[in-house]
Amino acid sequence: MASTDTNSKEVIDVLNDLIETSKDGEEGFKECAENVERSYLKTLLKERARECKTAATELQTIVQRLGGTPEDEASATGSLHRRWTDLKATLTGNSEQAVLDECERGEDVAKESYQEALENQALPPDIRAVVERQYKGVLRNHDQVKALRDAERAR
Repeated sequence: MASTDTNSKEVIDVLNDLIETSKDGEEGFKECAENVERSYLKTLLKERARECKTAATELQTIVQRLGGTPEDEASATGSLHRRWTDLKATLTGNSEQAVLDECERGEDVAKESYQEALENQALPPDIRAVVERQYKGVLRNHDQVKALRDAERAR
């Protein structure tokens, strides 16, 4: 069992921030899936939600292994963003472009969170490898949502 020294506490804090980010992503993608009409978009966004959930679970396991208490909820900021997404979707008649715009904004936040985590020198190599792998997924999600949004704009 890892000790809960200062370095471990710092790593736990970083991972708990990423857990919140992943939970925000899970809830955000679910919300976006509910606000689009086309079935392929619904399916894609639900799959991204499942991937975010898997990422959060993986990080929670690491936090427990380090002797910490993992986050188990999305952030208040993420909740506020989802309410804004609901409002904007309602005001724009559930425009898929507006929903994808908001989805991309959420992924911008996720990118920043993962970049910040990777800048933290306290992450041990094995944990850094997990965070880097998850970051690649965040980048893929962001780029895919952006491409979908751009295609929607072109319609």
